[in-house]
Amino acid sequence: MANNQHQALWSHCLQLIRQNVSEQQYKTWFEPIVFESFSEADATLLVQVPSHYFCEYLEQHFVRLMYWALTNSFKTNIRLQYRVVVDKEHGQKTIEGSNGPAPIDNPAPATRVNKSPTVLDAAPHTDLNPQLDIHKSFQTYIEGDSNKLPRTVGLSIAEHPGRSTFNPFFIYGPSGCGKTHLVNAIGLRCKELYPQKRVLYISARLFQVQFTDASRQNTVNDFIQFYQTIDVLIIDDVQEWATAEKTVATFFYIFDHLFRLGKQIILASDRPPVDLHWLKDRMLTRFSCGLIAELEKPNAQLCIDILNAKCRRDGLKIPADVIAYIAETANGSVRDLEGVVNSLLAYSVVYNSNIDMRLAERIIKRAVKVDNKPLTVDDILEKVCEHYNVSQQNVFSKSRKRDYVQVRQISMYLAQKYTKMPASRIGQLIGNRDHSTVIHSCTTIEKRLKADKAFFEELSHIERSFKLKD
Repeated sequence: MANNQHQALWSHCLQLIRQNVSEQQYKTWFEPIVFESFSEADATLLVQVPSHYFCEYLEQHFVRLMYWALTNSFKTNIRLQYRVVVDKEHGQKTIEGSNGPAPIDNPAPATRVNKSPTVLDAAPHTDLNPQLDIHKSFQTYIEGDSNKLPRTVGLSIAEHPGRSTFNPFFIYGPSGCGKTHLVNAIGLRCKELYPQKRVLYISARLFQVQFTDASRQNTVNDFIQFYQTIDVLIIDDVQEWATAEKTVATFFYIFDHLFRLGKQIILASDRPPVDLHWLKDRMLTRFSCGLIAELEKPNAQLCIDILNAKCRRDGLKIPADVIAYIAETANGSVRDLEGVVNSLLAYSVVYNSNIDMRLAERIIKRAVKVDNKPLTVDDILEKVCEHYNVSQQNVFSKSRKRDYVQVRQISMYLAQKYTKMPASRIGQLIGNRDHSTVIHSCTTIEKRLKADKAFFEELSHIERSFKLKD
């Protein structure tokens, strides 16, 4: 067979590869490969690549796909060799053999024996279950002042994934404010507009479990390669990685790869990146390249709008005064709102009773714990100042007097312990300090608690006055 016929087979091989990788991956890693020759005597294909790194990357990430395409194009088992350009100026080259897997007829995902298949069992070129909740869409995500910016940005990302300036997109806010709903809505809309894209939603905890499982089975490379095929990666509750150093390091490797290829990355957390103390500076820098958006708890009016929308969607009839009461007492949590409405519906059906204010009060008392509302920064400040007989005005001042500084630091420490506010917000509420002051204060108090037994007892006394358990 003439050399030009072998080159035609190589071109066919490239066509197969192109169908199974993104356009950017193809242009980056396969267009620069130059066909040199094919030896029929030992079925060896020789191609030229620009560098040793290029060769190593192909072997690490695409060797199985390449062997599959070669076998299907040349209709025989192929031995692959690379001619590597080591010195362009002097034209020096060297030949390296492929260390790839044995040739196969069809690539197949490596499934785990006697275990249910997971997303990791999906081959790069096949469809993937995005693990999205179809009920959490933009149609059911009610817009209000607290979520207008994140919602608008999320919709823009869904329409142009990876191509906007909002990459990565980092959303943070307290529990129950609608973070999970919003990231699901982005994924669903993106999948609707771009069915061919590989979209995946996963919790940080499950990602960590998968990585731990891969480490034990010595399949970390497969784990990484799978996630490097994702076009839109959505990870929820990343604050869960506080003690998962190896998971974070592996995620950064995946993150960096996807980011360089222009893939969309969406992360959700209950606090901003600067308060995730386990994050390395290099990751904070990457996050700053995109958009960091705060999702606040819905106000009373938005809660009313959410409840009315749910009633229309589910065909419920709840009096306006009951809806207003639920909105005002549900602590601004969307989860609490939905839980109360579901409980009202269940009680009314089981006991064949009307949904009225009396029933709503009973449900909320049990479900939302109105009698035990969460502590606020103001509550903490009031108790600490009262204990040390110091005014809040003095605490807020710039005075470095020891008594004032101590009350300020204790208040910041307890605020971080008992509220879910980010350090930046706590600092604003306690004397308009920055987040670094809050972090320093917490560290100082923690060290003192370990070394000073009397101080430990004193602080415990203050905490008991809150009627809260540690």
